[in-house]
Amino acid sequence: MQKEKSIFKKLSVIIPLYNEEESLNPLANEIRKALKLIDLAYEIIFVDDGSSDNSLKIIKEICKTDKRFKYLSFQKNYGKSAALQMGFKEAAGDVVVTMDADLQDDPNEIINLLKKLDEGFDVVSGWKKKRFDNIIKKLSSKFFNLVTRIFSRIKIHDFNCGLKAYRKDVTQNLKIYGELHRYIPVLAKWQGYKISETIVQHHPRKYGTTKFGTSRFFKGFIDLLTVMFTTRYIRRPMHFFGFLGMISFMVGIIVNGYLAYLWLIQDQYLSNRPMLFLGILLIIVGVQFFSVGLLGEMLVNNFRTETEYVIKEKG
Repeated sequence: MQKEKSIFKKLSVIIPLYNEEESLNPLANEIRKALKLIDLAYEIIFVDDGSSDNSLKIIKEICKTDKRFKYLSFQKNYGKSAALQMGFKEAAGDVVVTMDADLQDDPNEIINLLKKLDEGFDVVSGWKKKRFDNIIKKLSSKFFNLVTRIFSRIKIHDFNCGLKAYRKDVTQNLKIYGELHRYIPVLAKWQGYKISETIVQHHPRKYGTTKFGTSRFFKGFIDLLTVMFTTRYIRRPMHFFGFLGMISFMVGIIVNGYLAYLWLIQDQYLSNRPMLFLGILLIIVGVQFFSVGLLGEMLVNNFRTETEYVIKEKG
């Protein structure tokens, strides 16, 4: 069988995982089979996010028998964003693919992601058009993607799909933490990269249980607000806080101007009017918003990033 050609030199596949001991060996076998069909050197990087089962032990055995497989193991559970961030840092390939370890992502889709990148895109996100999840997860995902699509104005259907492909420079410029891995297409688009998507096959979960919960759903929307703020105002906080400060200050001036008219022209007493204190408060709040914006500008100009994830093992 003739192998598929690629414009890339080396592929790095990053697999973040947490307590997936049953799926790891079958996943490794599926990846080997899929990548046999591509004429491309590759490495597989497992990132163990502080698993409490036998995941790390199994990963070590896989890496021992096949040197194309590598691993990182966190000292504790930091979350998927941290796992992806460290995987990006370790990746040696000029093209990077991420996928989940639960066997719901199909390794055979990697070649389709690479073909889409070949068309000139920088990030290709998978779209699980036919999902094999419970009804609650399906509905919440549809709602989440709809809201994100409206706010971000990016026309893709599955922002949180674990199966994605990136050119190397994208992964080197992304800074993700918390639950921001869901918004990687938004963050990449903000940095000027070309985003696309392709339909990928999704499989029912064979082993373990989903890590999805209602708390993650609400955290996701909090992070959406974070992303919307950071992508629009992180480099210009004065535009945001200054705007709020200007509105508050001007409303306060108008209120107090009206009260001054009543006092000076109509000779009315103001000491018993709550509106006087409201006007003063709005002026003070406006000045405070300006101060916060100015402080934000100073912090942005002096911002430095530091890695705070402690790696227990590397092999």
